[in-house]
Amino acid sequence: FCRVDPYGFERPEDFDYASYEAFFSRYLVVLTRRAIKWSKLLKGNNSIQKSLKVKRYIRKGIPNEHRALIWMIVSGAQANMEQNPGYYQRLLEGEKNDKLLEAIKTDMNRTFPDNVKFRKTADPCLQHALYNVLVAYGHHNKAVGYCQGMNFIAGYLILITKNEEESFWLLDALIGRILPDYYSPAMLGLKTDQEVLGELVKMKVPAVAELMERHGVMWTLVVSRWFICLFIDILPVETVLRIWDCLFYEGSKIIFRVALTLIKQNQAFILEATNFPDICEKFKQITKGTFVTECHSFMQKIFTDPGSLSMATINKLRETCREKLLSQG
Repeated sequence: FCRVDPYGFERPEDFDYASYEAFFSRYLVVLTRRAIKWSKLLKGNNSIQKSLKVKRYIRKGIPNEHRALIWMIVSGAQANMEQNPGYYQRLLEGEKNDKLLEAIKTDMNRTFPDNVKFRKTADPCLQHALYNVLVAYGHHNKAVGYCQGMNFIAGYLILITKNEEESFWLLDALIGRILPDYYSPAMLGLKTDQEVLGELVKMKVPAVAELMERHGVMWTLVVSRWFICLFIDILPVETVLRIWDCLFYEGSKIIFRVALTLIKQNQAFILEATNFPDICEKFKQITKGTFVTECHSFMQKIFTDPGSLSMATINKLRETCREKLLSQG
């Protein structure tokens, strides 16, 4: 058994190899079938137009060899990169803000300590690429600069694209367009979306919302890392990548679909909780186990389980939740 997964992450001591092997042998068949379909779709010319077919393909998973390319195209990162040749390099060569560099340096060793590719001893050591991407981004988007959480996102992008400049433009797509205001100093967008999730749970899984309220558990306590890290280190790598496939194409509502599915599927389990720490523990537990490891069936569930979830609904909830937060100021 391999202690390190294909992405360089060391598997935990209690890793269940048997059920993972069983899942992966089935999943491999799916991956092979998808890879053939994708190759036909791309026909070697490396471009796609958004369409219902492409959306369907993306929901069923992008094969790893095409993942970076498809993310770049559907997120708009590719177009931005082509319109700004040399921009990334210029950011790295320009004037630097020392405080920003300090903040980024501090987080370098904290980023994926359990990933062999980010170790000082690795060759190449991905810390260098990560540092460059974050420094460039902090100078590109001064309003955001650098916030914790961005290191994990950028690190994942580098693992998949194996390319600094592409990772930079994908980070820009996520922070600048796809996620509304998650990483600004006030994190208003992030706080808003946690409240929005609370409202959606009231609508779709009322018993859980009632439990949370009764024990005074704030949503931010149990789900803030889901939003900040986009499920990195929360769910298994393959599952996170499948979520991101959809996130780049369909936008931030995917995060709500995943969160609602985790809560809805585990409703009975969560409702066994009888006190505050118990509830927090249950929320940690629901992100583990075969339900989340079986990424293919999990992704089918996120589009059926929560029922209809339109962007219009989310935007309306965002407005009211944001106003509420601002009035509490």
